[in-house]
Amino acid sequence: MAGRGTGPDFVEALARGLDVLTCFDAERREMTLAGVAGATGLARPTARRLLLTLEELGYVRTSEGRFALTPRVLRLGAAYAASLGLWDMARPHLESLVARTGESSSMTQLDGSDVVYVARVAVPKIIALRVDIGTRFPAVPTSQGKVLLAALDPATRAAALAEPTRSGLPAPAYDPEELEADLRTVRARGWALADEELARGIRSIAVPVRDGDGVVRAAMNVTVHAAETSVETLTGEYLPWLMQTASDVAADWALWQARPQVGG
Repeated sequence: MAGRGTGPDFVEALARGLDVLTCFDAERREMTLAGVAGATGLARPTARRLLLTLEELGYVRTSEGRFALTPRVLRLGAAYAASLGLWDMARPHLESLVARTGESSSMTQLDGSDVVYVARVAVPKIIALRVDIGTRFPAVPTSQGKVLLAALDPATRAAALAEPTRSGLPAPAYDPEELEADLRTVRARGWALADEELARGIRSIAVPVRDGDGVVRAAMNVTVHAAETSVETLTGEYLPWLMQTASDVAADWALWQARPQVGG
């Protein structure tokens, strides 16, 4: 994975360190030195130095010759969300939406062919998939992924879909022509439905969240158990509330973007 930079200021050591961090996933929560070297394509001595550096910084722990990430890694994602002001703005709106629907609500952003959860308010229900901040899912079978992919121009969308998923789940099979038709519908009506596409029993509806310039920067959803909540309830009752909530977040985002900048 390392060595793909071409700019004169590209820092190879930093790229390799990030490769080490991102090679861990749901299927590889703990790895040996040989496993990390194999997953990253790095020589074992290089992988060892990077792992020991990350361990000293608190991002990696080791036990009996196996390495794993520590919760400190979450600070990287939290810093990104905080830099956008996204979580602070979204949280009260998500909480109000969850109070009205009694269902979990989340916000995601697109990273390659995956969606990454950046905000979430959950209700205590048994559901097939565990979701936390930083969780990844392939974008295609999710309502939020459809919304985010639909917002891209064709070339950018093709490049995103060409990237391998880093969710730890199998890459979804799909017909490109059918997906394009589905995304055209999403763009036209302004929302997307995923009916047990990601996992059996999971049904969700999502809408875009725009910044102050009208650019789609995230997607927001309501997730339900398919046995408890019908598609008609999602589209007829929850969708208007979801769209209003996304609009409220977008309005706050625009105000946040317009705030006076303090130099430092």
